[in-house]
Amino acid sequence: MSNGELRVVSPPELWGLAAEFSTVDAFLAAVAACRKAGYVRFDAHAPIPVHGLDEAMDIRPSRLPKLVFLGGLAGCALGLLLQWWTNAVDYPFRISGKPLFALPPAIPVVFELTVLFSALTAVLGLLVANRQPELYHPLFELPAFARGSDDRFFVVVEAKDPRFDRHGTEEFLKSLGAESVFPVEVR
Repeated sequence: MSNGELRVVSPPELWGLAAEFSTVDAFLAAVAACRKAGYVRFDAHAPIPVHGLDEAMDIRPSRLPKLVFLGGLAGCALGLLLQWWTNAVDYPFRISGKPLFALPPAIPVVFELTVLFSALTAVLGLLVANRQPELYHPLFELPAFARGSDDRFFVVVEAKDPRFDRHGTEEFLKSLGAESVFPVEVR
C-alpha cells in the first residue's frame, strides 16, 4: 500500500453459534431438542463416542457399504477380464489341450483386485462423504472449542440454517442448559 491509502477491515461474518455442555445427558437432550425444533444445519462434537447420538441427530445410514460392494465387484470383474484377456486373447499358450482360460488359476488375482478396489473405494468414499481434508474450519478459531477434545460437548448451529436467528437461537441454546453460547465467526 502506498502512503495515504486506508485499509478498510470488514467485521467478521457470523458462521454460527456453539453451545457448550459438560454432561453427556444434557448434550444428548440438546441435540434431540435442536432436531425437534426444526434445525437442519447443526452438528454435535464430543470428545468420546456417545451412544444414541446418531438417533438424536436423526442421521441416515451411510451409502458407503453399497459403494464399497460396487468397488469390490468392479475389482472382481476387472481381475477376471485381465486374466481372460492375457491368457485367452493377448497371449494364448496352448499346452496339452488345456483350456486357454480356467478359473482356479485366476482366483488369486481376482481376489486381490477385489480387495484393492474395495479398500480404495472405502477410503475415497470416506474422504468425499466427510468433505476431507478440511484444513480450516471456523470452529478452530474458537478458544473454548479446544476443550471439545478433552471434556466438553458442543452443539453448533450454523447461521445458514433456515430457522437461524442470532438472538432467538442463542436464547434457545441457553434454554437447553448450555453452560456458554459462543458466536463462531469467519475471519
